[in-house]
Amino acid sequence: MEATAKATFVRVAPRKVQIVLDLIRNKPADEAMAILKYTPKAACEPLAKLLKSAMANAENNFDMDVSRLYVAECAVCQGPTLKRIRPRSKGRAYRINKKTSHITLVLKESEE
Repeated sequence: MEATAKATFVRVAPRKVQIVLDLIRNKPADEAMAILKYTPKAACEPLAKLLKSAMANAENNFDMDVSRLYVAECAVCQGPTLKRIRPRSKGRAYRINKKTSHITLVLKESEE
């Protein structure tokens, strides 16, 4: 039995999210929440929200024990890129790509 939560169109680049996901993969849910709380990365705020949502899904929808949950799988995919223009000298324009992420988090109950 597993509980999932998804966050789509998160305005953080996928490679930045991947760094934080590597920190919490296969960790107990409460420990993962503590890691997210004290890690100074931009991706931590939406990930903490997502983890909270997955924990609530596990408790309310699947009657799982919250104290035995752990982060079984977590993945990030690139969403659509917002393309913006930055004016430069001599009438030129540089493109700025603002990347988005689709994040999936799966919690499972440990057997112990």
